Amino acid sequence: MTSALLASAGFARAFTLLVFATVFGSSAIRGVAGDVTLATIVLGLCLLGVGVLGARRREIELVRLAPTTLVLFVAWAGASVLWSADPAASLGGWAELVAVSFLAVVIGHVRDALQTVRALGDVLRWLLGASLALEILSGILLDVPIPFLGIQGDIAALGPVQGLFGTRNVLGFVTVIALITFLVEYRTQSVRAGAAIASVVLAGALAALSGSPTVIAVAVATGAAALALTLVRRIPAQRRPLAQLILGVVVIATVATGYGARDALVALLDARADFSLRTDLWSQLLTYVAYRPVEGFGWYGPWSPESFPFATLNFTLGEEHTSALDAYLDVLLQVGWAGLILFLTLGALALARGWLVASERRSVVHAWAPLTLVALLTFSLFESFTLSGAGLLLLVVCAVRAGQSRSWRESLGLRMPPAPAPDTGSGVQGPPTAAG
Repeated sequence: MTSALLASAGFARAFTLLVFATVFGSSAIRGVAGDVTLATIVLGLCLLGVGVLGARRREIELVRLAPTTLVLFVAWAGASVLWSADPAASLGGWAELVAVSFLAVVIGHVRDALQTVRALGDVLRWLLGASLALEILSGILLDVPIPFLGIQGDIAALGPVQGLFGTRNVLGFVTVIALITFLVEYRTQSVRAGAAIASVVLAGALAALSGSPTVIAVAVATGAAALALTLVRRIPAQRRPLAQLILGVVVIATVATGYGARDALVALLDARADFSLRTDLWSQLLTYVAYRPVEGFGWYGPWSPESFPFATLNFTLGEEHTSALDAYLDVLLQVGWAGLILFLTLGALALARGWLVASERRSVVHAWAPLTLVALLTFSLFESFTLSGAGLLLLVVCAVRAGQSRSWRESLGLRMPPAPAPDTGSGVQGPPTAAG
């Protein structure tokens, strides 16, 4: 009976909703109940995840469980604990990496593409709606901040607002992911048109109120990716490889041009003060990278303020940073060039696989993974969200989904006997397909 419950479709949906709600709402949970409560909830979800995979063991092949690049990156991050200056704090950061990655792997195996989008959309609607309600309560009705939630109560002045996510930049990140998710829901008609449109308006309004300078850049990059994907999908199949090649060259040229004109872009976005703060941090950070270029200083994820080299960096700059404000530089500092190569390979392969699937298959739902990855990888230039929490969860979910459709495991699977079909008489849902 317990095994049938854990393997049921209803339990898989409830599990997915709980994971998304916990990870995306982690700042609010931490503010209300503390770190121990949050860690306990995550641990409980991991134990449930083990039970779910155990109940579905006949549907899942071990070799297909997780992308090889993810396994190698997690293993290298774990090994870095051995040479970190604060092994206890480093081990805690690695445990978070493992836990969130594992939850994402479970979701990738028990929910198909459309089910994942629907679950995420439901959770983000509730969290963004609650965020707007609390901002109105704090900034208009009571006119007092809510410190334990990080809400400053500035909505009457049109922001910046933080909602349930602690900072305006995290809120901006969530709203971009929400916009992608809500638009895919609308295009797939998986929710009523009125609900989808209202959700898009809610996310757009909070994105504007967040006042996050990175939202504009990420929205432009994601919009350009969506347009390019739409055009590629309309090209005849025999001409598509050439079009993909040309698109890749254009993207590389655009990134190079954008990097060369970065000062002009910063001025256009009116973010000079914010960018100056980041460049000062990055310049100082690179001096430490030179001492341990290959192996880094040990994996922590979000910075441990009392540990070296983070404490020294903050003391030198007179700031209280909790990250490098750039995921790629953060990985370089913590696990060196070896870790950065693995991280870049993980993101690049997931994006390439997801993009090819979305360009070849008719359903719009397949566009969610590559567009989400574009947003994540672009945000990684300005924030370290993809190294923990919701950003990491989405990165791994997208990588797992992409790996199920396109990887070396496909050819291996052709040579292996198919797994036994589950007993449909018990009400157990079969394995999700890439078709979503």
